Amino acid sequence: MSETGKLIVSHAPFWHIGSSIAERSRHTILAALPAVLFGIGQYGAPAAAVLCLSVASAMLWELAMNRAMRVPVTIGDGNAAVIGLLLGMLLPAGAPWWVVLVGTFLAVVVGKQIFGGIGSNAFNPVLVALTIIVLSWENILDFNAALVRFDMSFPMYYPLAALKHHGPSAVEALRPLDLLMGQQPGGIGATFGLGLILGGAYLIIRGFIRWEISLSYIAAVVVASWLFNLAAPERYAGPAIHLLSGYTLLAAFFLLTEDSSSPVNFLPMIFYGIGGGVLTILIRNIGAYPDGVPYAVLVMNMLNPLLDKMRPKSIGKVA
Repeated sequence: MSETGKLIVSHAPFWHIGSSIAERSRHTILAALPAVLFGIGQYGAPAAAVLCLSVASAMLWELAMNRAMRVPVTIGDGNAAVIGLLLGMLLPAGAPWWVVLVGTFLAVVVGKQIFGGIGSNAFNPVLVALTIIVLSWENILDFNAALVRFDMSFPMYYPLAALKHHGPSAVEALRPLDLLMGQQPGGIGATFGLGLILGGAYLIIRGFIRWEISLSYIAAVVVASWLFNLAAPERYAGPAIHLLSGYTLLAAFFLLTEDSSSPVNFLPMIFYGIGGGVLTILIRNIGAYPDGVPYAVLVMNMLNPLLDKMRPKSIGKVA
């Protein structure tokens, strides 16, 4: 009797570019290194400790879940290390050790493994963890307190928090070039805009992420913030502040582009990026939180399966 095979059909992504998960993970870590090294240089040993603990604990949670679920060990593909690194980049250098451990648990176990592991998660695991942390302990992401602790010399206020509470007049002294070069408080790996742009360009050139998502997101952030500023300049800041502060550039190149939770077709990718950019500005300007990136990305993750059903109209006619 011949045996019949089982065909398993799952949700996207289906697009295979010939690279392995391990290769993508290595290149993602490499692309993030400029921003990571800048953060370590800026905040010193505490930043390095947060990053190391985040990467190590993420890999340990992955190994523990592999053992508990009796599946092959997958820490060798580097995906858990990438999750840990990105989460560490979003956290302040003074983050308590227990926050890092809870965060990596939420990212790897709740955000990834419970959904079925890599390729099955509906939401970006890093932002699942960060959002739960923010909603549970909002003072953890107090970047201004981190500046006081490390006695930094540049203006001691988080641009988006100052903008939210005091309006554009509080950030008008900040020069775009200073923001681009990391002269601002924020997450360990989120402040060095030039490094994030170079890392994102590297990933796009090597084909590990799609330019459609990144560029449409950046364009939407710029246009939406410009329209708000045009309508009420005394209430809303212009594009430079929104583009070069907070998690904007991290989202454009490292968070929105996560494979499992983003579209694979051209038009869906464009609408996905535009939706994320518009939501980011809406939450920042009229929402309750200074930075709308985590919530905007998670909402677009939720809409991803619907967006990916969009197809170009067929050409021709039925005979």
